[in-house]
Amino acid sequence: MSDIAIPKSRPSGTGRAEVDKVPREVRRVALSSFLGNTIESYDFLLYGSAAALVFGPLFFSGLSDSIALIASFAAFATGFVVRPLGGFFFGRLGDRVGRKKVLLITMFIMGLASGAIGLLPTYDQVGLLAPILLVLLRMLQGFAIGGEWGGATLMAAEHAPPSRRGLITSLSQVGLAAGGLGATGAMMIVSSLPRDVMLDWAWRIPFLVSFVIFAIGIYVRLKVNESPIFEALEAEERKVKNPISGSFRDHGFAIARGIFIVAPTIVVTTLYGSWAITYAVDAGHSRTTVLAALMVAWASGIPAMVIYGIIGDRVGRRPIFFVSLTAFIILAYPAFLALNSGNGVLLFLTFAVLFVGISTSMTAGLGALLPELFPTKVRNTGISVAYQGGAVIAGFTPLIASALITLDVGIELISAVIIGLCLLALLAVLHTGERVGESLGD
Repeated sequence: MSDIAIPKSRPSGTGRAEVDKVPREVRRVALSSFLGNTIESYDFLLYGSAAALVFGPLFFSGLSDSIALIASFAAFATGFVVRPLGGFFFGRLGDRVGRKKVLLITMFIMGLASGAIGLLPTYDQVGLLAPILLVLLRMLQGFAIGGEWGGATLMAAEHAPPSRRGLITSLSQVGLAAGGLGATGAMMIVSSLPRDVMLDWAWRIPFLVSFVIFAIGIYVRLKVNESPIFEALEAEERKVKNPISGSFRDHGFAIARGIFIVAPTIVVTTLYGSWAITYAVDAGHSRTTVLAALMVAWASGIPAMVIYGIIGDRVGRRPIFFVSLTAFIILAYPAFLALNSGNGVLLFLTFAVLFVGISTSMTAGLGALLPELFPTKVRNTGISVAYQGGAVIAGFTPLIASALITLDVGIELISAVIIGLCLLALLAVLHTGERVGESLGD
């Protein structure tokens, strides 16, 4: 495979000298991607935790507890519905005008929408307008997130030296664990307060913190250079007029594979990182204990993410996915039994295995695997649509789980859904080749 010409003023990652060290620009890009993923994960999991703990009585009061919980997770799911639209829109824009410009837009919208949730009036104050505004902000948040992960991950992948692509993209993915840790910690502090204080004003503080995080992210992102591979594509005038049609016409199978691979990866965070909080509390655990177990899992996932990235550069992405998906199939049902046992040790152990052993390993590999599926001219569109397509599937699992538990169907069917998604992902991985050490240039 011949590489495109890379401007010499930017680190291309294709020369031998660059294999031995990571240039400053690459580190800056990794930091920018890290902050973007941190905000995305923080906002996403903060909303999920709030949906499980406080949004029912705040925005859906007057309903029974179980129906209010379903309504909260239905609002949670709306953010996933619009994420593919954001993937289409911002992915196409990234392939047309550049990755950096789009990432400034997505971070601004994402941070603004998330922070604004902390300023919303409640149902008791304005009636039906409260849940309507909540859903609208959730949809705006989801629309921006639709373009954020793909663009941020792509910047890291296209700046990285080929031999260290797994490591560099895993550093950006650490933001997902860091955001999860921050969101869970913030909600744990809030939930430890007296209930009337929590529901009155304290729940707002974690959302308002989004304004601070996104301001820091914008500052760092302004200092990042455009992707050298995209600059070369632009210089050679090889951009396509319609990346969306080009993606589906020529790379539809790659998009489908990406969707199936992504779905079980995000199921861990959507189902066990949000809905399972209520499930474990109903089993007899305190909210503080459940959130503490999640915090330990997220914190442990930070160094594990980097380790998995390094391993992926050595042995490839596919072996990691095979092991992780197989483990998820085996543990899907026992994990629910452990959470429902009321045993604190099993609670901590279950979250540790799910997040450190399964979710983190696959998340670390996605940052390198998805960009390797597509050529430069449609790469932003391709990975954004694939990632957000998988996110839509995963995003409905808390709603499905809540409905099934309310109908007293049990956890067997929920486990079957997870196992089915993992089997589809395994088939997709089987039909995906390895590009470890290869340049992403065309």
